[in-house]
Parts: sequence; C-alpha cells; structure tokens
Amino acid sequence: MSLSDQINKKRLPTHIAIIMDGNGRWAQLHGEQRIFGHQNGVSAVRAASEACAELGVKFLTLYAFSTENWARPKHEVDALMELLVATIRNEMPTLMKNNIQLRAIGDIHSLPDKCQLELVEAIEETKTNTGLTLILALNYSARWELTEAMKKIAADISSSLLAPIDITEDLISSYLETSDFPDPELMIRTSGEQRLSNYLLWQLAYAELYFTPVLWPDFDKEELYKAIIDFQGRERRFGKTSEQVNVK
Repeated sequence: MSLSDQINKKRLPTHIAIIMDGNGRWAQLHGEQRIFGHQNGVSAVRAASEACAELGVKFLTLYAFSTENWARPKHEVDALMELLVATIRNEMPTLMKNNIQLRAIGDIHSLPDKCQLELVEAIEETKTNTGLTLILALNYSARWELTEAMKKIAADISSSLLAPIDITEDLISSYLETSDFPDPELMIRTSGEQRLSNYLLWQLAYAELYFTPVLWPDFDKEELYKAIIDFQGRERRFGKTSEQVNVK
C-alpha cells in the first residue's frame, strides 16, 4: 500500500505550517553556494503545495523569509529576493492548475518594491481559487506580529473602541496576521532542527510538531505523507484525558 493510500482523508489536518530548513546545508553537501539550495528548494514548495491540494488540506503556511533573515550576507538576501520574484511569476500556472489561492503574512510593505508588486499581482490573480490556500510568511516573525497586534489593541483602547475587559484570546487572534485562517494543527520542520524559530508562536499553541532530518530540497510528496500519517497516529487531547477524548 502506498503512503498516500495510508492517509485517512477524513482526518486530515485542516492547516499545515512548515519551516523550510536546510537549503544552505543541502547546497554545501553538493559543493555549491547557499543560493543553489534555495533554488532547488522551490521544487519542494511545489511538491508540498500540490500534495496538500490533491489530498484536500485547506491551508498551508510556509515560512519563506523571517525578519531575522535580513541579517544574512547581503548577496544572499538580494539573491533570495530575486528568487522570490521569479518563483512567484513562474509558479502561477501551477497555482491556477491546482486551484490554489495565494496569500501572505508578515511585514510585506518592507519588502523590495518588485517583490511587493509580484506578490500583490499573484494574490489578486488567484483570489477566486477555491482549493488550497497557500500562505507565504514573508518578512515575518511571531514576536513582530504580536507586538504589532498589541499596538493596534492599545490604540483601539485609547480611542475607546475597546475596553481592557474586552481583551480575550479570540480578540487577540483577530488582531493577528492570521485572523482569516484557522490555527495550524500540524507544524513540520525539516533538516533535523527542533525549535520554532519565532514562527507562529501564538497559533501553534496546540499544534502537533513533526521534525524530520530531511533537508528541505529533498522534501517531496512522500515526506509530506509521512508527516500526515504520523499526525493521524497521535491523540489530540487539548488538556483532557484519553478517556474523555475517546468517549463515545
């Protein structure tokens, strides 16, 4: 039986979040510059997106560029920005063929103008697609997101649009970049690293975490299936006991 056949289509995670890690190490293993790894990582993005669309997963968020990534060497950052523009342009046929809607979270307005333009055009072109929603986390960090949310809440309290007593978990969620999407149920990180790296800290509170030693450029559909099968083998209790969860 193939891995895809082992997946229970009725118990799919609604939202999968991925930290795409290991591009640089993959390039070094192949005797190439780091950007070579990022270039080859595009095929993994395509594979993960297509696999989620084919299975019926509703949301997929990819950590494409963090606010901390600006600290990398300038030539690498410049190359990443150029790659981002080219990838969005080149992947449009794949998005349309698979009925995928593109969205983005993060401090998008601080990206280079060319990146913003390609992103806005792609989001507009795919906005009526009704299958998978592919969310790119660009110039994103969870602490930045939470800081911005707190500023907006404070401003609304100052303007008497809110009172402190109105602040609830749901209200905070509504001020986050991800307010249009459900929280991820499964978070995947490649390359063997086992940390969240400032990624969706609020939203991942109850997510199942899956770490794989596979470097991102080698992450294909089969690897995604393995992660989903692992997810489906776990018991999600949300603070309850096994007996409470399994009561008929």
